[in-house]
Amino acid sequence: MIIALYPGTFDPVHNGHIDIAQRAAQLWDRVIIAIYDRPSKNLMFSTKERVALFAEAVKDLRNVEVLSYRGLTVDFAHEVGAKVMVRGLRAITDFEYEFQIALTNKQLAPDVEFCALMTSQQHTFLSASILKEVALLGGEISKMCPPNVQAALHEHAKVRKAGSGKIERI
Repeated sequence: MIIALYPGTFDPVHNGHIDIAQRAAQLWDRVIIAIYDRPSKNLMFSTKERVALFAEAVKDLRNVEVLSYRGLTVDFAHEVGAKVMVRGLRAITDFEYEFQIALTNKQLAPDVEFCALMTSQQHTFLSASILKEVALLGGEISKMCPPNVQAALHEHAKVRKAGSGKIERI
């Protein structure tokens, strides 16, 4: 049985992430979506929320599991028995970053292979940052993420709007 690890912060999960997870599920026996618990960036959603949002989005994929982890990704790959690390690529800028990370991970864990899947064309523009920005500004996001993520983003937008007492105009 070949286990693949699909790591990321997924803050929040969007249709591009789901596309990669679905395609990975067709290629490997088991796919573990690994949600990083302590990234060095500001997050909108807690680790528990990110796990729940992604788990709901892939609940119909029988060979996919969503877990959180801390520390080095390659250490978690060893812990769960993963032989492949999967990442999604949208543009050439993604390639440069992912290439550097893949080489670093290969240095740390020569037994774990790296596989990059090109995102489907309809999702090449999409990132979690763009999704959050559009959602918080009241834009239409129904084609960017699953309904459970839409609801969570709309709730965050309401809380943010209520906290300020008004919509800020620049």
